[in-house]
Amino acid sequence: MNQRRASGSGANGGETDGAVTPMMAQYLEIKARHPDALLFYRMGDFYELFFEDAAEAAAALDIALTKRGRHLGRDIAMCGVPVHSHESYLARLIRKGFRVAVCEQLEDPAAAKRRGAKSVVKRDVVRLITPGTLTEDALLDARRHNWLCAWAEIRGDGALAWLDASTGDFHVAEVARAALGPLLARLQPAEVLVADGGEDAALTERIAEAGAAATPVARAGFDSDGARARLERLFGVAALDAYGGFGRVQLAAMGAVAAYLELTQKGALPLVRPPVPEAVGGTMAIDAGTRRNLELTRGADGTRETSLLGAADRTVSAGGARLLEARLSAPSTDRAEIAARQEAVAAFVADRRLSAACREALRRAPDMERALSRLAVGRGGPRDLAAVRDGLAEAARLAETLADAPAAALAEAAAALSGREELSALLDAALVAEPPAQLRDGGAVAPGHDDDLDAARRLRDEGRGVIAGMQADCAAEAGIPALKIKHNNVLGYFIEVSAAQGEALLSAPLSERFIHRQTLANALRFTTVELSDLEARILNAGGRALELERGIFETLREAVLEAAPAVAGAARALAEIDVAAGFAEIAVEGDWTRPEIDASRAFAVEGGRHPVVERALRRQGAARFVPNDCDLSADGAGAQPVWLLTGPNMAGKSTFLRQNALIAVLAQAGAFVPAARARIGLVDALFSRVGAADDLARGRSTFMVEMVETAAILNRAGPGALVILDEIGRGTATYDGLSIAWATLEHLHDVNRCRTLFATHYHELTALSERLAGLRNATMAVREWEGDVVFLHEVRPGAADRSYGVQVAKLAGLPPAVTARAREVLDALEEGDRRAGGGARAAALIDDLPLFSAAAPPAATPVATPSAVEARLAEADPDALSPREALELVYELRARLLAADPACDGADRAAAG
Repeated sequence: MNQRRASGSGANGGETDGAVTPMMAQYLEIKARHPDALLFYRMGDFYELFFEDAAEAAAALDIALTKRGRHLGRDIAMCGVPVHSHESYLARLIRKGFRVAVCEQLEDPAAAKRRGAKSVVKRDVVRLITPGTLTEDALLDARRHNWLCAWAEIRGDGALAWLDASTGDFHVAEVARAALGPLLARLQPAEVLVADGGEDAALTERIAEAGAAATPVARAGFDSDGARARLERLFGVAALDAYGGFGRVQLAAMGAVAAYLELTQKGALPLVRPPVPEAVGGTMAIDAGTRRNLELTRGADGTRETSLLGAADRTVSAGGARLLEARLSAPSTDRAEIAARQEAVAAFVADRRLSAACREALRRAPDMERALSRLAVGRGGPRDLAAVRDGLAEAARLAETLADAPAAALAEAAAALSGREELSALLDAALVAEPPAQLRDGGAVAPGHDDDLDAARRLRDEGRGVIAGMQADCAAEAGIPALKIKHNNVLGYFIEVSAAQGEALLSAPLSERFIHRQTLANALRFTTVELSDLEARILNAGGRALELERGIFETLREAVLEAAPAVAGAARALAEIDVAAGFAEIAVEGDWTRPEIDASRAFAVEGGRHPVVERALRRQGAARFVPNDCDLSADGAGAQPVWLLTGPNMAGKSTFLRQNALIAVLAQAGAFVPAARARIGLVDALFSRVGAADDLARGRSTFMVEMVETAAILNRAGPGALVILDEIGRGTATYDGLSIAWATLEHLHDVNRCRTLFATHYHELTALSERLAGLRNATMAVREWEGDVVFLHEVRPGAADRSYGVQVAKLAGLPPAVTARAREVLDALEEGDRRAGGGARAAALIDDLPLFSAAAPPAATPVATPSAVEARLAEADPDALSPREALELVYELRARLLAADPACDGADRAAAG
């Protein structure tokens, strides 16, 4: 590539210090219109980048940075990527946060030359590529939505609109700014549009928490009056009333999305479905911290595999995987909707053959949603048409399979799968089984579909055979068996006969058909009108075939887009079936059960299990997961909706907390749950404070993050919420932490009155069960064996009397000296606690414990002052003593020893006797 640049485009149009070439002037003018994007400037078979763009792209892509000429006294940095493989480079740039403006050649270079030798090929930006406007498969995760969001505020009212340009899904919700964070956390958008000048620190922080960046756009894009007209133009309707009643702030948010599409796509808009207004409270509210703590769609390691989504995903299609993630991210609070989803899952659980047949068909179904979007914006190819064809074919087969499905939801899906036979037949007849990736490669249209295309292909591929056939016809007509049709670069195709035979062709009536062209010494050359026409057709056959294929492709594309709403409906139905069948698969595989969902405040789970942990144990071939019951039901006399869970670390407290929250998520997503039985009253909000993490970028310590998340729970949780809290107050001093945990537990019980699981190591809190009627103590069962602790992972009524921290530390591999010393400290503290009469430890206790003074390690011998004998020995050098001197030293040491302790002499005599 570097050699090509040095000898080709690098020299062509080079700069000098005193002048700017027309090509570079064109580049600078286009770049000035897109200062915040890398400019991919098309030059032949490469996209070239110059100046700072080249330096940034070369560093980001790890490609060579070269130069071409000079501009204003400095070298022009340059790098480039091949057009045929540019998508892989684009993907890397977009992932690193760049925006890319794609500048294409708008005319053939030959056309530019006709305007003058120094004329520059017309170029302009045809597309602005940003993280939220991607449509290509190479730039997207097939199993995730790629949301573009827009946030609008008008006089204190707020709304968020979100669109996946690759599928056309479009939603809008009126939402207060305080509730924006949880919605963004649920969507995890690629890009969020805000009005230029309207962003502030709090808004930017909320957007950053969702893993996105704010993109300021002109305020005109958020104008609600202009938005209505823009949206009506986008959907091709005279009024938006058919899609629902939208307020000004909702129109502003949706209009901003439409304006941004017009800006980035340069008029080639994707296929956008009518906007779906989302009702307030229609889904379970889950904030960013809870999503992170529960690892709903991303595990602690950042991967999908270790999350709830990874454990519950048995979908076999890209559309099904995207729908599954959407459902787990936003569990429904509509009982009828949940029941319909459960009915579909139950039907597949009951009929395993039906489930297997449907899943096999779904595996063969391509991603029609994204194929449709690419076709709509003009970036689709033959394989996108084939995806629609194959998807419709599988949809039709599935419709027959599900014709007698007992579940109403499956019957509705089956109805959406059929009714496109005419389009399916057209695509099936027009396309080859395996079309090429690019239309320019040719061969996408099936033989026999178009007579003109077949003829052009024959001329292109079988030119010699066609000429041979014409030669035989001409020889028979002239009566000259030796007549030949030949070709050279001067005359092209011609008929040649000997000089003697040529006289017949020069005479009437053959002279009217055979036109004389050249006379040689021994031969005459002729042509015919048919041969000249055939020659022209043969020479242009390849180009003509591609031109005809483009025309047929456009006809097919228009036919698909005319039926786009129905095709999109079929794609959605396929995804629905895939999710239901996937849920059924894991229900059978994991022995999950159908939960009972009602409008009460019940929460009774028998034999509940953690889906992610259980899956990991099975894969490792480890012991089975120990199931546990949980009853947080808040209705009725004697209800105890708050559980205080104590017990040692590693015993399973956090697992128990999380598994019950995940069971609620799965139940309201429409899935079966990992339990023997479950009855769950609708959970309208889920809150979790589990684990420890800091946020140093915003100056928050681990304890501050814990307190911020706890404050959000206490301020927002209502009676319909489910709250799980783990180790509140452990990040500060003992008295401070105990006080905070105590007050938090009381507030949840008395004020929030929500279903709560509260795990702690503050055993003093267990005494609250005597005063708080709705509080129940529970503990993780353990056993001690020969000084070690054995975790039973069972939740039992009662309170733990200790945390077994030293035993856990031993299991973790702390040095024996450390754990032994810790045991001494613990025993002393517990003894002091008993002397103080129980309760909080007295400050004076510390003063009574010599173990808190500077102490030597337990195994060390106390250091004493050396004796006279020891001092004399230390002075002596055994290697320097002669035998006589050594004997004298022994007598001297004995004398010193007797002087220090006369009793030694009697002992010596007794020993000698």
